[in-house]
Amino acid sequence: MQKIIGKIKSTIYQSTNGFFVGTFRVKEAVEDLQDLVNKTITVTGLILDPNEEEIYELSGTYQKHERYGYQFAFQSYEKKLPEGKDGVIEFLASPLIKGCGIKTARQIVEILGENALELIKENQSNLLLVPGMTPKKATNIYLSVLAHSKIDDMLITLKNNGFSISEATRLVKKYQDKTLIFLEENIYFFKDLISFDKLDRIYLEDHDLVDDLRLLECTIEAMERQCNTAGDTYLYQEEIQDSLKKNFKILLEEEKLKWVLETLAQKERIVWEGEKIFLSNYYEMEQDIAHLLARKLTYPLKQLPKLDEKLNELEGLLGVKYNHEQKEAIKAALRNPITIISGGPGTGKTTIVNAITKLYIELYHLSPIDIMGVIALIAPTGRAAKKISMSTNLPAMTIHRYLKWNKDTNDFAVNEENKNHQKLIIVDETSMIDTFLFSSLLKGTLESAQIILVGDTFQLPSVGPGLILNDLVATNLFSFQSLKTIYRQSENSYIPYLAKEIKEHQLDESFKEKKDDYNFIECESPYIKELLRQIVTRSLEKGLKADDIQILAPMYKGENGIDNLNLLLQDIFNPPSKEKKEISYFDVIYRENDKVLQLVNNPDCNVYNGDIGYIESILEKNTLNKKHLEVLVNFDGNRILYQKEDLSSIKHAYAITIHKSQGSEFPHVILPISKNYYKMLYNKLIYTGVSRAKKSLVLLGEETSFLMAVQNDYSLNRKTGLLEKIMNLIN
Repeated sequence: MQKIIGKIKSTIYQSTNGFFVGTFRVKEAVEDLQDLVNKTITVTGLILDPNEEEIYELSGTYQKHERYGYQFAFQSYEKKLPEGKDGVIEFLASPLIKGCGIKTARQIVEILGENALELIKENQSNLLLVPGMTPKKATNIYLSVLAHSKIDDMLITLKNNGFSISEATRLVKKYQDKTLIFLEENIYFFKDLISFDKLDRIYLEDHDLVDDLRLLECTIEAMERQCNTAGDTYLYQEEIQDSLKKNFKILLEEEKLKWVLETLAQKERIVWEGEKIFLSNYYEMEQDIAHLLARKLTYPLKQLPKLDEKLNELEGLLGVKYNHEQKEAIKAALRNPITIISGGPGTGKTTIVNAITKLYIELYHLSPIDIMGVIALIAPTGRAAKKISMSTNLPAMTIHRYLKWNKDTNDFAVNEENKNHQKLIIVDETSMIDTFLFSSLLKGTLESAQIILVGDTFQLPSVGPGLILNDLVATNLFSFQSLKTIYRQSENSYIPYLAKEIKEHQLDESFKEKKDDYNFIECESPYIKELLRQIVTRSLEKGLKADDIQILAPMYKGENGIDNLNLLLQDIFNPPSKEKKEISYFDVIYRENDKVLQLVNNPDCNVYNGDIGYIESILEKNTLNKKHLEVLVNFDGNRILYQKEDLSSIKHAYAITIHKSQGSEFPHVILPISKNYYKMLYNKLIYTGVSRAKKSLVLLGEETSFLMAVQNDYSLNRKTGLLEKIMNLIN
């Protein structure tokens, strides 16, 4: 490891995660780098709040980069206290030290000598030996000198405890003065920034496998992992025991586990109800939902005497004829404090939402300016929000944006103390909403607001724990309107009927027959990719584009997994060309015109998990003769610039998971069904995939695998306490 000492001269690039590129004036260097002394070089590495006034010792390697030339890549750094009288005077007189000009600095060094900084750190009173020094001024100088070394000391301590400079930087940036306190008291507190497994490895270097603190923290982590895997909000003791064994190789006898759980209950980290064991946060969220919904039920029905008349007028105005169940759903939504509307594809949910908003505007005489302050149209994903906006010609947004989510803290600025004030809230794709999001939504809205929950109780449940839509329906307390009538798109259309047959586990032989909007092509797993190539190629020859066709699959890995399919499909939809720039990110090549999927919520840029866009351009930027690439992605007019290190938040989207497709509709869907997916072949998944198709659907694969998926109900077994909590409050 080579070392250089000097000062930062300028910043070329600084990322939010601390990665730094800059110029550096070398004052000292190890023997083999003596040629660099008194020269300015380029340095790269992770550094917290770089400051041109500080002296740094960098440890790393001086090497030649194939594109950027010679640079010093440092793996760690330390701030150095200045040496020699002149160096100490310069430091004390710098902007880093509050209340100390050049005159005072000279006086301090004259009295305390070259070791002035060490003497100041040891005892603030040493400054009072300087003539004319006041206690207030001494305090300011003392605190400034301490602050200079404190962050460096924390980083060194964290590195000595096994954290990388990147991890140490993140921890100090978030927890600041409390960092070392948490490190000493409970290292597992850092698990929101550092993986639990890494924290556990560090802890085990100095502690036993069955250390009490480790048992408590591993039990909480085991419960969280089990809840997130299964979607449960509570567990049984045996499940916790199994999860501890599976995740941490911890084998606990029943008595010891009971002690652990009782201790966690005393610390209010879990709630123990009979045989049910809840993590406290899930228990409290369900309690909050139950109380807020119970209070909503105390509000009377809205008396709207002209509603039937207005509904008839709307039919004439729009040129539509609502059936009986649609009319009942519309009227119930406008009258009740809470209404649930559930229906499969082709049953008219979108039509109903449009009618509800138009009637509400008419009944309450809302001006265009009033609408946004009174009506909120929201959905879990950006694409679902866009869909509801297009159907109503009104603004819509994601729930996270509506509640002003902070991605760093995972909190919402809109909450019980700072509510939104809309009076009508329509939530689309409610089946996707988990316990945390629904609890947050109810807390952030007025108790008197009318809420309309639109969704499909037969779709996949939320990714996070909970079964909100189904639990609310099961109470029989809320107005529930089930839409069953399917509207044909053509005489030979089949997609909505296939979805209904899958839902009801009653497939007839017609699923093998070609229809106007549907085709089942039977083939063995090894031939799926080649057949997919032929289908997509023919579709492109007919004039369809990448935006028209969506391939959906259950999983990423395997022969017919999404990762493999995207490699194939990229070459078909967007083959390499001299006219298209490319960028490599690990083993993935992105090129201009590629279709990509956003994987994480980024409210600052108004782009959310599940949004699909296209790489508009790959830009080559020059900064101080250094080149780096940036990727510009266009999400329906919203252009987002990605640095290379940000590319982990996108993925190719020619093929995406069925889970990621929720809340979206695509004109033409191709759905491979392969025995390779056997772990993910179940009724709700296939139903959800089929119901994403708007104009045409191709099922591609083995008949036996498809039939097995239709009959497999394994996803119905989520354990939640919400239903019981609501019923206990009402009864």
